[in-house]
Amino acid sequence: MALHLQTLRTRSLTAAVFVIVMLAGLLLNEWAFIALFIIIHFGCWYEFVKLMKKIYGRKAGPRMLYGLLYITLPISMMLEIGSEKTIYGSAYFYILPCAIIFSIWINDTMAYIVGSLIGKTPFSKISPKKTWEGTVGGAILCIIVIGLLGNYIPVVNYIPVKHWIAIAAICAVFGTAGDLLESKLKRMADVKDSGTIMPGHGGFLDRFDSLLIATPFVWLYLCFVLDILT
Repeated sequence: MALHLQTLRTRSLTAAVFVIVMLAGLLLNEWAFIALFIIIHFGCWYEFVKLMKKIYGRKAGPRMLYGLLYITLPISMMLEIGSEKTIYGSAYFYILPCAIIFSIWINDTMAYIVGSLIGKTPFSKISPKKTWEGTVGGAILCIIVIGLLGNYIPVVNYIPVKHWIAIAAICAVFGTAGDLLESKLKRMADVKDSGTIMPGHGGFLDRFDSLLIATPFVWLYLCFVLDILT
């Protein structure tokens, strides 16, 4: 297949802008973090409503309530995770939100690379391009990278490395589940992407589907295993 340079440029530019916006929202301050996830919340809701209308037509109304569990609850949990109590006090601290998002990015990227290189065994009919080799390889590499970061970056040493490994594993497993769930919704709606806000990459749900499912499980881990959320 010939490389389409214009498509590559569009995707690369969009990806660069996306990463810059995400890092600014995560790293600047608490208000930038809150603003970022408010935008994500309403962007996901807008696309979710459109999908429900395409799937169920006039009967979509009651099914909109699923969005409270699918979108609003995870975003609320992410906001709480960003305000967890740490050795630095009870205020916004970017490490845990970054750990979740970076875990998902690393898992997705590594799964794509490994799957492209050695993937042969289909993972799910819902997403034919996914392979077992890519999925398992992505998860393993995600755990390794986050584990190394947790071990060697001083600012995160107040949480033992075994917990960073657990968080990475949770994000890899449930992030993949989130991707499959959104793929199922798109198949039911007979659309390729949930939206067009990011040229070459789709919409809000396309970008944050993994985050929406992984976040509640990380939140549960932080509450009941690490006991650092109140």
